[in-house]
Amino acid sequence: MDILFVASELSPTAKTAGPSDVVTQLSKALRLLGHKVTICLPRLPAIEQSGILVARRLTPLVLRDVDGAPGGKVEVTIFDGRLNSGVELLLLEFPGLVNTTRPAESAGLDEPRAAALFSRAVVEVIRQRAEASLPFEVVHVHDWAGAMVPYLLRRAPEPLLAKMPAVLSIHDLSNQRLFPRTVLRPLGLTDDHFTPEKVEFYGHASFLKAGVIAANALTTVSPTYAAEMLTPEGGERYEGLLRTRESRLTGIVNGIDYAVYNPMTDPAIIARYDADDSGNKGRCKSAVVRELGLDVSLDRPLLFFAGPMTTSAGADLLASTLPKILRSDAAIVMVGRGDADSTAKISAAIEKHQDRAALITSANDALVHRLYAGADFVVVPARREPCGFAQLIGQRYGAIPIARRTGGLADTIVDCDEALETGTGFLFDKFNAQSLLAAVQRALAAAVSPRFHALRRRVMRLDLGWDRPARRYVQVYRAAVADAIAPST
Repeated sequence: MDILFVASELSPTAKTAGPSDVVTQLSKALRLLGHKVTICLPRLPAIEQSGILVARRLTPLVLRDVDGAPGGKVEVTIFDGRLNSGVELLLLEFPGLVNTTRPAESAGLDEPRAAALFSRAVVEVIRQRAEASLPFEVVHVHDWAGAMVPYLLRRAPEPLLAKMPAVLSIHDLSNQRLFPRTVLRPLGLTDDHFTPEKVEFYGHASFLKAGVIAANALTTVSPTYAAEMLTPEGGERYEGLLRTRESRLTGIVNGIDYAVYNPMTDPAIIARYDADDSGNKGRCKSAVVRELGLDVSLDRPLLFFAGPMTTSAGADLLASTLPKILRSDAAIVMVGRGDADSTAKISAAIEKHQDRAALITSANDALVHRLYAGADFVVVPARREPCGFAQLIGQRYGAIPIARRTGGLADTIVDCDEALETGTGFLFDKFNAQSLLAAVQRALAAAVSPRFHALRRRVMRLDLGWDRPARRYVQVYRAAVADAIAPST
């Protein structure tokens, strides 16, 4: 298939959240399955600063009838590039896209006009390909930044665009954007689109709502999160709308890229190991605790919290539980920035235990890899987690997850039984210190069990790669194509 991805971020060059990892890694997996994938993004400085070479097209793309633009026209410059995976890049640049006072990683689409012009420009890219008799077979848009594209396509006068199969992936409902009604003008839409049946959402314009209405298929990043989105507790006020399209919604758990996360080949760690021979994990543990100036023996379990320091990730819960965790015979390393109150509480808790506890507010990817390789357990006490990568990476590196049973964590971790004969981690249900502490204590007890090495081997043998998820997405694409060509009822 010839697939167009529409997104606002790309990992690792222009990354602020999880969707960028999915965009990069899923597109690569689809390419390995033999599909052609093009990613359409705003032109972000960080992409070219990373060394990716791009070429500017000589002929700009012209958006006409743009309210407030000189002559009613906006020129969009297109840059072509290619990732090492073979995935094609289309970078779109137009006036007002990026505020240079913001971080280089920022897509700059928080501004209503920029978000609107990006959506319109993507539609023009799709139109150009169709006019050249090389149409995309399916358009896969990611989160709010691309969600308006299917809505605009449905209103195109050309049948090939109006019937273009479109898939919307919702990565995290809590990270959506709302805009004032005035965003309709740069979108080229009239005020009659600002109704509860169309894009109006509690007095604002919602790109995500437009996408949910217009897409042929909806996906999210885990089956449990798909169910949670349909409830008042997890729906972020979209639950009613999503229930009307529940039959089109599919939860597909993310994978991880084995070329990046593989303890047998990882250049960042001191010694290689795998599921069949994990003896060198002890060397990795010794090396990383020395690097951090900790005094931690091999027989003392090492816990790792990969951040961020936010209430959503459960940093506040970890902060309240940390004093009791540190009274047990365990060491812990925490990484990340975020909530100032949680960070301050964690800093205070570890002050008396600096020989076996550390908080690192800024860690590069190589150090994070070394921490996964050295840790015995990865702690994921999330208040909410649509899918998560920390538990998957931890499992790949033999760091057994201790996690709350929510979202994708519930789909990717099987709670261990008392004898450690089944299970792939330690789950707790209630978001409170007592429940987290009980799960940690279960894990620490398991660490001294003679069956712990069998548990680690079982966890490291899990199939966590992108191949199976990518094949599921292809099934969704084909269903979207079938839906798009089906006669209207």
